[in-house]
Amino acid sequence: MTSYQEELLTSLTPDILIALDRDAPESLGSQLRRRLLEAIRSGALRAGVRLPSTRALAAQLGISRPLVVDAYAQLVAEGYLSVRPGARPVVLAYGGGAAAADTPEVTASEPIRFDLRPAMPDVAMFPRKAWMQAVRLVLNTLPANALGYGDLRGSPALRDALADYLGRVRGVIADPSRIFVTSGFAEGRALTCAAFHARGVRRLAVEDPSYSDWTSVDKAGLARLPVPVDADGMQVGKLPGSGAEAVFVTPSHQFPIGGVLSAGRRQHLVQWLRDQDALALEDDYDAEFRYDQAPVGALQGLAPDRIVYAGTASKTLAPALRLGWLVVPPDLIGPMTAELRRWSEGPPRIDQDALAELMVSGAYDRHLRRMRRFYRDRRNLLLSRLREVLPGLEVEGAAAGLHLTLRLPREIDVAGETALLARLRGRGLSTEGLARYSATAIGPRRLFLGYGRISESGIEQSVRLLGEALAAYQGDRGGTI
Repeated sequence: MTSYQEELLTSLTPDILIALDRDAPESLGSQLRRRLLEAIRSGALRAGVRLPSTRALAAQLGISRPLVVDAYAQLVAEGYLSVRPGARPVVLAYGGGAAAADTPEVTASEPIRFDLRPAMPDVAMFPRKAWMQAVRLVLNTLPANALGYGDLRGSPALRDALADYLGRVRGVIADPSRIFVTSGFAEGRALTCAAFHARGVRRLAVEDPSYSDWTSVDKAGLARLPVPVDADGMQVGKLPGSGAEAVFVTPSHQFPIGGVLSAGRRQHLVQWLRDQDALALEDDYDAEFRYDQAPVGALQGLAPDRIVYAGTASKTLAPALRLGWLVVPPDLIGPMTAELRRWSEGPPRIDQDALAELMVSGAYDRHLRRMRRFYRDRRNLLLSRLREVLPGLEVEGAAAGLHLTLRLPREIDVAGETALLARLRGRGLSTEGLARYSATAIGPRRLFLGYGRISESGIEQSVRLLGEALAAYQGDRGGTI
């Protein structure tokens, strides 16, 4: 083999962190075997990792190939490596192929055939061509000095585009200096709660039911105070007696019930914010998708000095982009910036500028118009099939978003809801019930049926399965599904 061929072979195989001491009394071969064994036992070399070939590792370490051959052979004999002719060695699980004692057992879940989970977009509709064009344009025009860390608040191009877009489409009062780009809503909520705490907030009113994961709120040191919701959104009349100093709301499409915060309650909430010198976090998670009524403006437009507005590209484009944004009151810019420095350098700059290009060019608006028609057709089919199969059940929150709420028969309690969901899951249908989002909510049990990522044929079969499961429940006097 020529020196060029050896160099090429080495360049095509991965390196491995191995240090040999040529001045030690222990032989190089013994050191190599011991270092590899320590890496496997410590977990640095995990099961399934492919090691360099004998020739490549010898070249990397500057030792003879027979030393590597012998070290690998010993580890194969002891059950730590597996080799096949012509292939690189593969690390086996520590202990001759048995799983380590502290390795969690992984069990295969039942496959999901019909995905009716709420608030899930159809990621297959991601505008790949438009996104690639935007990324290509950004790469061709972005100056080299823009490839550094940049402003923690996010790309200037995206913050400018968001200020224009949110003002035009959502009625948000947003100057680019007040916009923070985040890695999705979860980071935005965590950042906001930390900033609230820095401002002295300790008690946060939250809708009941609402999101199931409150880890970031709890870690920020905020106590959650549940406030009931109904068809008109959060019952804000209960805020004055709650002791809350801030509030988290989804006013445009309450999650998960689906109601819209009424005009009267909006005014009442804004007045409470001013009277109590309180703050609010508004999650506008799917407001772009409205079908049967005029768009409802963001609550932030009524009190921009009191409300942190949160939006995201997860529903409009895809969760994998990990792009969200906050529009913050002027008084919170300092605390928000200080908290941001503690944990984030922000999302990738190139992706931010690509999203800005989509917005400025009009491609984002065109995609949204196409997706509104797409989701409206799916929603209409789901409503039609529910009316045919389950005509006696009431539907809520169907005017907007990517899911609707189905009120279950009165005789179904929490245990019945759980059993119904388990039966559906056993037949490949995945959806969620009220118990996932509240342990205290009163009133009828509910299922939340998402139509974002399910096909038309899937909708037909899902409603049929749902009808069969409910009929089995009602037909069983013992109430067992």
